[in-house]
Amino acid sequence: MTLTKIAVIGGSGIYDIDGLEGAEWVSVDTPWGTPSDAVLSGTLGGVAMLFLPRHGRGHVHSPTTVPYRANIDALKRLGATDIISVSACGSFREEMAPGDFVVVDQFIDRTFAREKSFFGTGCVAHVSVAHPTCPRLGDACETAARDAGITVHKGGTYLAMEGPQFSTLAESKMYRDSWGADVIGMTNMPEAKLAREAELCYASVAMITDYDSWHPDHGEVDVTQIIQTLMGNADKARALVTRLPALLGDSRAPCPHGCDRALEYAILTAPEARDPDVVARLDAVAGRIL
Repeated sequence: MTLTKIAVIGGSGIYDIDGLEGAEWVSVDTPWGTPSDAVLSGTLGGVAMLFLPRHGRGHVHSPTTVPYRANIDALKRLGATDIISVSACGSFREEMAPGDFVVVDQFIDRTFAREKSFFGTGCVAHVSVAHPTCPRLGDACETAARDAGITVHKGGTYLAMEGPQFSTLAESKMYRDSWGADVIGMTNMPEAKLAREAELCYASVAMITDYDSWHPDHGEVDVTQIIQTLMGNADKARALVTRLPALLGDSRAPCPHGCDRALEYAILTAPEARDPDVVARLDAVAGRIL
């Protein structure tokens, strides 16, 4: 059995965790640069917890400039076993209304200006992201949301766009009608892919703030309205997070879905051909294999 350490990556408006005992901000150096912020470390309900503000306190990083590799490396380096991502999203579905949460289980990645892998020249690896989130962790998030009285939808496809601008009307209609996406956001990619490369269980909770621009009665995205809904969602997200330790427990068996063994057969570069400098950068992410 492994000791559980739950890491929460907080999106817009979520900069801490209520009730964290022994809380301290820890600075982490990574081979991939500086994370978005220091990591808040402590315990909640007897379970070790980590919290990282995705955009940094004060919201200093745009979706494109978030240092995704440094963030995931830092959490892995600090011993995280499970990552819960919470992020603001727009909705493409009438029944997924502002204020609702969606436990995402699929992604369409439309980002193009971000580094998306820890691996590359000198050490090549290919992991499967056919099922990019951990069902066990997603189930816990759904239960926690329902226990907190949140309207939550289990399962949904998240369209990850580059941003920082919102969608055009034509794009919004295409993503909804032709591509079958359910929610749209700017930050879960490459975050989910990197979590899989780091052999970390990952769940995504989309907090709906608006209907994007497709809705005939909604009009264009209004940032003022988004911020108002965002603040209410942040309170709900904290209520969800505080219920996770009791659901996940202080120890865990190997992931039944293999998230923690994703690199088992993924590295293709022969040991003698691996670049030592690249391997050194992978000490936290892939140390179990390398």
